[in-house]
Amino acid sequence: MKIAVLSRNSNLYSTRRLVEAIQAAGHEALVVDHSICDLIIEQEGPSIIFKGQNLTDIDAIIPRIGASVTFYGTAVVRQFELMGAFSANNSQAIVRSRDKLRSLQILSKAGLGMPKTAFTNFSKGGEKQIIEHVGGAPLIIKLLEGTQGLGVVLAETKKAGQSVIEAFHGLKARIIVQEFIKEAKGADIRAFVVNGKVVGAMKRQGAEGEFRSNLHRGGKATVIKLSRAERAAALGAAKALGLDVAGVDMLQSSRGPLILEVNSSPGLEGIEKATGIDIAGTIIKFIEEGVQKKSPKRGAEQ
Repeated sequence: MKIAVLSRNSNLYSTRRLVEAIQAAGHEALVVDHSICDLIIEQEGPSIIFKGQNLTDIDAIIPRIGASVTFYGTAVVRQFELMGAFSANNSQAIVRSRDKLRSLQILSKAGLGMPKTAFTNFSKGGEKQIIEHVGGAPLIIKLLEGTQGLGVVLAETKKAGQSVIEAFHGLKARIIVQEFIKEAKGADIRAFVVNGKVVGAMKRQGAEGEFRSNLHRGGKATVIKLSRAERAAALGAAKALGLDVAGVDMLQSSRGPLILEVNSSPGLEGIEKATGIDIAGTIIKFIEEGVQKKSPKRGAEQ
């Protein structure tokens, strides 16, 4: 098989590990920068041009789409799907997961635990009301487009919360407001889901004085055994969003696991180093099964 990793940087740990796993399984690996692909749409059918070459013989793809290029990246994934390639995550699931508000709405509908969250339009004078909706201060304010802990603010008091919300609204920035889960103590859990199974989990602890646990912000990761409730929450979240490969971030709270976010392009470095598990190899096994199960009329049902 020829398997393409859609990545803008072939030197990233996750990209390198996936290429290694593809080759170790006896397949041909290709790294495709989705941001410089040209999509050709015509009566003869869809095609993709990458660096002057027509990509016609790709059996499967592994999307590693950055948040800043979600629109174009998912268009490339969709084009591959229409051409009959199997995708580790389908384009619609990636779009759902990337929209933080939409994904939380879907998770809420599925009855999954999450921090109480509020979203409002740019309503002047509504800052006090939205803070009350999530139980007052302290509270978390998040940019809808933020990633890796960027655009996330902890407001210790109602007055501070009002000021931050007013500032974001003044910039016409879309935000959500969430309750602060004190008992989490600056830590969260990342559960890695592949094909309906939790294949690894780690606990991330924020650096001293840091409420964000992201490894990019100096957090540390250790292996953790999930409780039955945490495992069920992770699997339920991935299923609700239609993701076959997902990183589900949760907080441990007095009322059970609370889902923060579901990532459609979860990094492999932290989870593989913390657990010692070959996550990349597990993803390739899933792709092998997916390609085998695919109908001969690949791409016909879109």
